[in-house]
Amino acid sequence: MAGEAQDDCLFCKIVAGQIPATIVRETETTVAFRDINPQAPTHILVIPKAHHQDAAALAAEAPQLAADVLRETQAVADDEKLESYRTVFNTGSGAGQTVWHAHAHVLGGRGLEWPPG
Repeated sequence: MAGEAQDDCLFCKIVAGQIPATIVRETETTVAFRDINPQAPTHILVIPKAHHQDAAALAAEAPQLAADVLRETQAVADDEKLESYRTVFNTGSGAGQTVWHAHAHVLGGRGLEWPPG
C-alpha cells in the first residue's frame, strides 16, 4: 500500500536504519544521502520517508510530500554549495529506475551535458 514501508525495499530499509547510508540531511518527511555509485562529484538522493513507487505515484498520492522532496533538493544543493545542479527523477525501468521507491537525484560539481544519457 502506498505510504507504508515495504519489507523488500532498499530505501525503506535505509529510512528504518536497517541499512547504512551516508545521510546528509533529514527532515520529518524526507532523507537525503550520498549515492553509492555517484555519477558526478556530488550525487545525492532525496527520498520521501513514506514509500511511493515512483515520482508519478508520489505526485498523485501525496503532492505535499512531493513538494517536500523537491524543496529538499534545493536545500541539498545549498548545503553542498552547488552553483548549478540537475535534479532527476527516473520513472520506470526504461528511464533507468532500479529502486522502486520515489527518489530525486541531485547531481552537480561538474558540467552536465544536454541531452542526458
